[in-house]
Amino acid sequence: MITKLLFACTLFLNICCFSQTNNSNTLQRPKLVVGIVVDQMRWDYLYRYYDLFSETGGFKRMITQGFSCDNTFIPYTPTITAAGHTCIYTGSVPAIHGIVGNVWFDKLENKVVYCADDDSVETIGASDDNGKMSPKNCLVTTVGDELRIATNFSSKVIGISIKDRAAIFPAGHAANAAYWYDGETGDFISSSYYMNKLPSWVNKFNDRNLPDSFFNLNWNLSLPANVYHQYSGEDNEPYEAQPLGANQNQFPYSLKGFIKKDYERIASTPYGNSLLEDFAKTVISNENMGNNVSTDFLTVSFSSPDYIGHAYGPNSWEQMDDYIKLDSTLGDFFSFLDNKIGKNNYVVFLSADHGAANSVGFAKIHKLPGDVFSETSYLNAIKQLLYVKYNATNLIRGIFEYQVELNHDVIDSLKLNEDSIIKTIVDYSQQRKDIAQAFATKEIYKAPVTSKQKEMFQNGYFPQRSGDIQFVLKPGFVDGNGKGTTHGLWNPYDAHIPLLWYGWGIKQGKTNRETYMTDIAATLATLLHIQMPSGCIGKVIIEAIE
Repeated sequence: MITKLLFACTLFLNICCFSQTNNSNTLQRPKLVVGIVVDQMRWDYLYRYYDLFSETGGFKRMITQGFSCDNTFIPYTPTITAAGHTCIYTGSVPAIHGIVGNVWFDKLENKVVYCADDDSVETIGASDDNGKMSPKNCLVTTVGDELRIATNFSSKVIGISIKDRAAIFPAGHAANAAYWYDGETGDFISSSYYMNKLPSWVNKFNDRNLPDSFFNLNWNLSLPANVYHQYSGEDNEPYEAQPLGANQNQFPYSLKGFIKKDYERIASTPYGNSLLEDFAKTVISNENMGNNVSTDFLTVSFSSPDYIGHAYGPNSWEQMDDYIKLDSTLGDFFSFLDNKIGKNNYVVFLSADHGAANSVGFAKIHKLPGDVFSETSYLNAIKQLLYVKYNATNLIRGIFEYQVELNHDVIDSLKLNEDSIIKTIVDYSQQRKDIAQAFATKEIYKAPVTSKQKEMFQNGYFPQRSGDIQFVLKPGFVDGNGKGTTHGLWNPYDAHIPLLWYGWGIKQGKTNRETYMTDIAATLATLLHIQMPSGCIGKVIIEAIE
């Protein structure tokens, strides 16, 4: 009897010990990963506006309680939205993943292609074609795809944004869903790539008609006007565009006229960020993200800073106010995550797809280098030059992301010498005051540029989707009509971006070591103990991980 009792006690203790050991050896992962990309956020905004950010806001929380990589760069050109979002979540570059820009001429399909176009799918949630999109043009997996694979597809991965491309490429191929904003209807929509109909909770969210509610608030300054004078120039500078109407050129902005009329305008105000934050909360709550057996992943891309930046420029009151309001929006979102998921149960990173150049007007006022570059004038000049020299038209298809695309069909039919045409364009380009260098992309490995530039151009070159001639603008030159700004170049104002980490598994601190956009996916893969994406070339930022 005693022997049986001792055996039973020993067995019980062994089972208990095994159970504890098994639990202690269980793989640890956060409940939720949130990737935040702020479209057109220059790195210096973190510190330019640091004193204006709230202690309860998002940016200071991530800087002081998380880990900051202060020298994070984009390792390729063109520094464009679709490429940037794809690179962050794939850890790859356009030369591998194939997303060479927002639009390109596809030599295999022999047509102009929008990065996310997919005619094989249908719009879900609207009757227009704004949902005929998918990630099919991306040739590699994302970190979200790898998380789904690692958990036998039990993890939920969802991408959201105002822009379609900023929701689709971060979410990846195997995502449960991607949602983006339809400017024609004011609703969030999706694609039949992901679903046959919108979930009822998305319909209920759309039925709230939040864009009209935000329009009704108008756009007023967050702080006293004298504060904006300290950090920026005057409100209503002549180099600012007027996206909210020709009669509106300074604060306060009236938005009530857009109610039930022009839903696209919400993107050009900070309320685009507010709308997306509300939708992010709704996604998490209704999809029960962060409360599943496996780690979930939500990608959130705030697009309004890009719309506002393009129109008003980096040194405008509008962009400054947008970031002050975004700081508050992020703080509110993090508080929501604390309450919903638990403060130590989620991890967040925040970065950007690209930066932006100073407005040309701003540069001239302050005697900085730079001027206006007109792509249209440049293209017309090349066409005229080729017509005079070769007595032929239609030798050029167009310009895509600072590359000239030749019309090979016409050149071949006329039996013209392609190398001679390329040399003509390169020679002309190098004589212009706005272009620093030009070269044939097929000779990119011996291009007459610095090693840093060469690496960036090589990383951005995918032969089937890239142009034939790369031209490099001089620093400070901005494509357009002199209003607002743009991006797309190798220069630090376009390529130096923020990278902040916060939450589960993240150390507190910073590094000034040079890191890259491609390192984000590699670091996440290590943090989550999953395979890196299939085209990943990034390296783990080991300083950030506990």
